[in-house]
Amino acid sequence: MAPLVLVFLADLSRIERLGQAQGRDPVGLHYLDTFLMGVIDAALAAQNAVVAAEAMGLGTVYVGGMRNQPEEVAKVLGTPPNVFPVFGLVVGRPDPAKPAAIKPRLPQSAVLHREQYQVPADQSQEIGDYNEALRQFMRTHGMREVDWSAQVVERLGSPEALTGRHRLYEALRNAGFRYTDIDSSTEG
Repeated sequence: MAPLVLVFLADLSRIERLGQAQGRDPVGLHYLDTFLMGVIDAALAAQNAVVAAEAMGLGTVYVGGMRNQPEEVAKVLGTPPNVFPVFGLVVGRPDPAKPAAIKPRLPQSAVLHREQYQVPADQSQEIGDYNEALRQFMRTHGMREVDWSAQVVERLGSPEALTGRHRLYEALRNAGFRYTDIDSSTEG
């Protein structure tokens, strides 16, 4: 069990309060780009926290599952409107008796593009190689073996497969976020 869980928030409430204190309405808060900037800022802050923690010999694990029930997380944290829990970060001391392994990632050839995005004519070889590398990792670590390419498509195969994240727009609205650029284009 890790002694520390940090939750990174997209926090637009501070700007809203500043506007109110100045008698102004920061209308730009109600555009998707502003929320996206808050999410990016949270991710950058988390990555810096990971680098700092690892420099101190600590281990970290990101917890994206908080987005499965964001309203419940917000209740626990007591967040005001216009604050959204993006993800958590568990911080603790790694157990030297159980050294962590790094899960294989897609090969660089599948994710790195130079000058322009290159859609491969056939990605079956590199995806097949990755599926096998991941199965070997799972086998070595006593995990249930799955085919990555089938699993990733299955995870996005239906709203229910998103395990609560299909409600993200609703959860954002419940947290006080209103998007003029989305709401006006989808209404009536």
